[in-house]
Amino acid sequence: MNTHNNPAEGASAVSPDPPDSTSLGLLAAVGAFGTWAIFPIYFNLIGPGVSSWEILLQRVLWAAVFLLGYVIIAGRLDRISALIRRPRVMWALAASALVLIGNWATFIWAVTHGEILQSSLGYYINPLLNVFLGYCFLGERLQPLQRLAVVLAAAGVLICLIGYGEVPWLALMMAGFFGMYGLIRKQVQVDSVTGLLVETLLMTPVALAWLLVMVSRGESMFLRAGLSIDLMLAGSGLLTILPLLLFVVAAKRLKLATVGLLQYIAPTGHFLTGVFLTHEPFTAADAVTFGCIWTGLALYTADMWIWHRKRMTAVSK
Repeated sequence: MNTHNNPAEGASAVSPDPPDSTSLGLLAAVGAFGTWAIFPIYFNLIGPGVSSWEILLQRVLWAAVFLLGYVIIAGRLDRISALIRRPRVMWALAASALVLIGNWATFIWAVTHGEILQSSLGYYINPLLNVFLGYCFLGERLQPLQRLAVVLAAAGVLICLIGYGEVPWLALMMAGFFGMYGLIRKQVQVDSVTGLLVETLLMTPVALAWLLVMVSRGESMFLRAGLSIDLMLAGSGLLTILPLLLFVVAAKRLKLATVGLLQYIAPTGHFLTGVFLTHEPFTAADAVTFGCIWTGLALYTADMWIWHRKRMTAVSK
């Protein structure tokens, strides 16, 4: 999930979208974040017989295949050739590819090893981490409510560490990788689909070589564990690009504040999956950490809506 390079930014706020356009945007947003919400269920259904590393490598390869197919059908290959002639952008995308594969690896490992609550916490933390990274690296100002939200998030992690001796490492790694990914991509002038295609293409040689080693050692389950597993491994690539395409549709038709609020569908889905479907223990330490993060997110969301209303009032004058 990535809302940093939001196509909604810069959309005109002067004239409201037609009702049909807004309805389509809402459907697309729910589809995008709802798809991200079921990722833990999907990767768990692939089964314990397939290693998390193979799931990761197959996801990279099939995402590249489906993205390349989409770009060819959409007639966007010229964008790829244009990017190749921009070395600085290619180096930036190489860096973003590294942190993206780190995020994917941590997420897949977490959800296939009974740590779905950590994935939920990581993506709840992410918006607040984005605010902090923007302040540290982009010179963005923090509003009072944003400062308080970031402090609450940090307090939740510290209380968990000091009071319970636990550190949500997986959640912090996922949020950190994804936050750095957004920070890099925010400074690169490239659309989401083209950027992700280049990133997956850069990862593909390593992923393919690693898979070939697994095949030679008899460790790969692709074409060995049954057609349903093969289809799900290939489908992981489609599942990667589908919500991204839906998100682009949504972001073009909805206000940024609306998209920001709907993004909580995904980590909420992860939370409900972890607690009610896979029955992960929800400890006192979890309650403290999640409570602080949720309170911080409530303040962050309130600040976002206040900023949006002020902007709309200024535009209407």
